[in-house]
Amino acid sequence: MNVFFDIVNNKCIAVPVLLWFFIQVFKVVSDLIINRKLNVKRLMGAGGMPSSHSAVVTSLAVCIGKEYGFNSGIFAIALVMACVVMYDAAGIRRAAGKQARILNKILDTPGLTTVEVQEKLIEALGHTPVQVFVGAIIGIVVGFLI
Repeated sequence: MNVFFDIVNNKCIAVPVLLWFFIQVFKVVSDLIINRKLNVKRLMGAGGMPSSHSAVVTSLAVCIGKEYGFNSGIFAIALVMACVVMYDAAGIRRAAGKQARILNKILDTPGLTTVEVQEKLIEALGHTPVQVFVGAIIGIVVGFLI
């Protein structure tokens, strides 16, 4: 049972997880305000402003840096992994989302294809560089404040 309490009381776990939750709730609320429609799928969905992925990995890196030192090997691992995640969010996943949008348009065009689709591809996979940057700033600030 001590393992559970150790995990719950570990700031390097609690801060990123809570930050992810609050950012996702923010996306649901902002989507409700903008579209005047409750979209609970946004709670678990990817994409949008700000990038929760960026906020989570940067807050984790800052928490690790504060806990173990910004010159430690574990901080270096967290920082490099944060950069990989943010690059992926703004690069590869964003490109996949653009491809999904084009494929959905092709499949919606009558007479263009005979392929039957059970469900549309998810288009909101990645983030713009601004969304990644804002998420990273939020993660860094929260990581230092808590």
